[in-house]
Amino acid sequence: MHHFFKINKNMIIGVPKEIKNNENRVAVTPAGVSEFVRHGHKVYVQSTAGEGSGFSNEEYVEAGAQLLPTIEEVYAIADMIVKVKEPIESEYKLIKKDQLLFTYFHFASHQPLTNAMIESGAVCLAYETVEKADRSLPLLVPMSEVAGRMSIQEGAKYLEKPLGGRGILLGGVPGVKPADVVVLGGGIVGTQAAKMAAGLGSQVTIMDISIPRLRQLDDIMPANVQTLYSNGYNIRQAIKTADLVIGGVLIPGAKAPHLITKDMLKLMKKGAVLVDVAVDQGGCFETTKATTHADPTYVIDGIIHYCVANMPGAVPYTSTLALTNATLPYAVQLANKGWKEACKQNAELLLGLNVVGGKVVYKGVSEAFNLPYTPVEQVL
Repeated sequence: MHHFFKINKNMIIGVPKEIKNNENRVAVTPAGVSEFVRHGHKVYVQSTAGEGSGFSNEEYVEAGAQLLPTIEEVYAIADMIVKVKEPIESEYKLIKKDQLLFTYFHFASHQPLTNAMIESGAVCLAYETVEKADRSLPLLVPMSEVAGRMSIQEGAKYLEKPLGGRGILLGGVPGVKPADVVVLGGGIVGTQAAKMAAGLGSQVTIMDISIPRLRQLDDIMPANVQTLYSNGYNIRQAIKTADLVIGGVLIPGAKAPHLITKDMLKLMKKGAVLVDVAVDQGGCFETTKATTHADPTYVIDGIIHYCVANMPGAVPYTSTLALTNATLPYAVQLANKGWKEACKQNAELLLGLNVVGGKVVYKGVSEAFNLPYTPVEQVL
């Protein structure tokens, strides 16, 4: 045992530059690098990886990182890769057997990625399924907060006439009614969206299936936020008058349910805006298809859909700091103890394991694609 710990004491950590469309975040900040180095690990950062978030190569070197010019070199040298977004196709071949990947994966909504990671033989630990005893998702929370707050900013923008919307100001003005905002889901995303919409002066309805949650929201929200029990009938009624609908419903590690079907769009006002924050997990509108920051919206039945799959990527300075505040303590545990020991000792990390050495060890992923499921204990 002691010997095993020794081997892991010096882990080589690789931080590649994100290559997904308009993804400006970075997985480790210079502050994070100095933390790894302080624990005796080596950190290799791909040149300019932090630029999109406002961190220069010089800052990384000062913090104790070594720079590598190409993504290939980062993958080749690292025991553990720390990323923000799931690997994309061009990265699949770079991933080595037994290499630890710590990033967002969202496997349940992406079969080619799941298959590629099974084939790679790597250890895939997903940010989005690391879970605390109270069922909260500590590595999803900061990004849900960013996306929830941002959804209102984007919705407000696309309600403008030149961008195709109804031409309505969210808060209205004295003598003119404010916009009607419907928020589906009373979790982190929904709560932050409702708070921002209310702050701008909108009339907000927030819907959830948990009465205790609605009760909490009713207590903490300002007077222009109403709570409503979520069922098909109530959703149909609410969207008839809605100018902006935010989809923030998520089932951890599984596909999101379709709460607004295609036929329901004709109940809505022309030029209304739908923002699907759950698009990473397949989306909670039937007509959702993932878009990018380069081309964020499309129109179906006169309804504008904003379905950008990495919303926080547009505000990278804020989201990189928020994300790394949350991920770094876990990443340091993984580096210090090796993934097996760290997962044995920390139940939160254990739940992050999704695919290990060619086996699917997370129920939601095996169910999504009918893949054989291996209890995680067997790979430890």
